[in-house]
Order: sequence, then structure tokens, then C-alpha cells
Amino acid sequence: MGLPENCGLTLHAKWPQGSRNLITDVPGVKVGHVTIEDDEKEIHTGVTAILPHTGNMFQDKVMASASIINGFGKSIGLVQVEELGTIETPIILTNTLSTGTACTALTKYMLEQNEDIGVKTGTVNCLITECNDGRLNDIRGLHVKEEDVFQALKNADDTFEEGAVGGGTGMVCLGLKGGIGSASKVVKIDGQDYTIGALVMSNFGAAGNLVIGGRHYDTAKYKKPQGDKGSIIMIIATDIPLNERQLKRVAKRATVSLGRVGSYCGNGSGDIAVAFTTANRLSHYSEKNILETKMFYDENIDWVFEASVEAVEEAIISSMYHAKTMTGVRGNMYMGLQEFMEKYEK
Repeated sequence: MGLPENCGLTLHAKWPQGSRNLITDVPGVKVGHVTIEDDEKEIHTGVTAILPHTGNMFQDKVMASASIINGFGKSIGLVQVEELGTIETPIILTNTLSTGTACTALTKYMLEQNEDIGVKTGTVNCLITECNDGRLNDIRGLHVKEEDVFQALKNADDTFEEGAVGGGTGMVCLGLKGGIGSASKVVKIDGQDYTIGALVMSNFGAAGNLVIGGRHYDTAKYKKPQGDKGSIIMIIATDIPLNERQLKRVAKRATVSLGRVGSYCGNGSGDIAVAFTTANRLSHYSEKNILETKMFYDENIDWVFEASVEAVEEAIISSMYHAKTMTGVRGNMYMGLQEFMEKYEK
């Protein structure tokens, strides 16, 4: 998946792609979708679930951090990720008004796996991320249900669709149809191959600003510019041993990816990046007070930064490339990148 070689788009990438060119090239990471659509009722929404690993996330947490690039968002759980530097649940991506439903469902999912939560130990920090799909979806209808979250978690696998699927079903990006996109990069470190994967839910940017590989694509040819708004969620996964401070630095670099494709992180856009590593795990219970983790040599961490920037950039473009033209609520129409290229960029 990701961008096929014959897609007609060039990103000037330095780092090689992983075998699938998906975030699931990072060993253990899984992704599942539930897509909810009804054209007559103007419903175009859904749920995407990311599993950092397939074990018990509460008992075996992954080290993580986040970057709130622009905080116009309603995500749940980021405060504790920032404080403790770990993720202890799957990550759910959905629409803004469904964050509460998603959090309740994910809480039930975690309680079923862990009888000690809220009894012998503390509660659980569910991580829910969101974008506003109200330009194409009847967002006031609250169409995402708890069972959709459970099903997305159950659907998690090594391969998954991109484009207008899952949480990205009703999203809009840079004047075109947005959605879910993914990519991966391989970095050789100390003689061993490691992977950096990215998954985005793209719903940001102004029509007329799209840039791909340094080339401007004037999407304002068919869509009147309405400002840079709408949000993007960027999830970066790796099997490189990084500590939470280094993961924070990786997450910050997602801003560079946004700038490359034409965003200036407008006032009304919630631009959020979350980065985690599967290499450093932290057990919920420990008989020892001193724990050992690994980190990267900071003087050479530019390799990690550059590969992560490329992965997020390609994931954003892939989200538009795989998304088909959609007409949604109130007759709003947003063209897919492939159709736009055929009509306006011959």
C-alpha cells in the first residue's frame, strides 16, 4: 500500500520503504477499521484502531510521547501520555463528537482484559484521537456506536485499506478528499534494519495550498479556499529503542511534514502527533524499583528525524491518493487526488 511506484507522484524520498509501506511494518503493530456509510442519510464516518502490540497493553505499556502542534482538538488521554511517557491502550481515531463513545467502548475493552483496573490498581488512560468530519458527514447524528469500536479492534491486522475508510471516511485534506494514509521507512542502525511507520487521519489544510514533492497542485481550480482548518492526527511507530524524551523530539518533527505538503497549521486546525516505540516496554507491576531501558545516541538521531518526516509526509499524500471523490452532507463534494490529477494536472 502507501504510494505505488507508478502513481505519477514524486516525493524525493531518501529512505527506503518497508515491505508493506504501512505502519504495520513495525513488528507487532496492527490496524483495523470500521467504515460507516449511508449516502441517503448523509453518513460518512467510522473508527480506526491502532494496536501498538497484540498483548495486554495495560500490563505491558509502550514508551511514548506526543506533540500538540496546534491544540484545536478534543482528543482524550494525551495529558497522561505526556506526564508518564507511556501508552497503555490501543489508539482509537474517529470523529470529534464520537470521542466520548469511543472512550467508553475502549474502557470496557480494557476492563474486560484486566480485572485489577479500579480494584487492585488505578484506572486506565484510554487514548482517543479525533478530527471533525462534519464537512461530509452528518456529525450531529452521533452514528459511531460502541460496537463499532469493538469491531475495529477485532479487525486489527497487518494489512489494511487507506483513503476514505475507518475514522478517515468523511475527512477533507487541502481541498481534496482526505482520510487514512500510511507509510514506512527502513533505517539501518549498527548493522541492523529498523522501521519507522506512520499513520495519519488527514483533515487539514486550505484548498490551493497542496504541495507534493515540491510541486504545487492548485486544488483551488475547483474548490474555493476556506482557510487552513480541520485537524490531522499523526501516529508514528518504531522498533528503534528511544526514550520518551527522544520520542517527543520525533513527534515534534511531524510539523516539518505538514509544511512540506502545504500546511501552515491554521488557527482552527488540531494538529497532533503521537510517537511510540515497541522496543522499550514498561510493565505495570514490577518487583524492582530500578528498570532498564535503551535509548538512541543523540548525535546521530537525525537519521530517525529525517526518516520519520518522510514517513509522515508520504502517509499524508497516500491518504489523499487512495481516497475517492465523495459527495456528502448538504451536497458538499470533495474530489479524490487521482481524479483531480486526471482532470486538472494532465
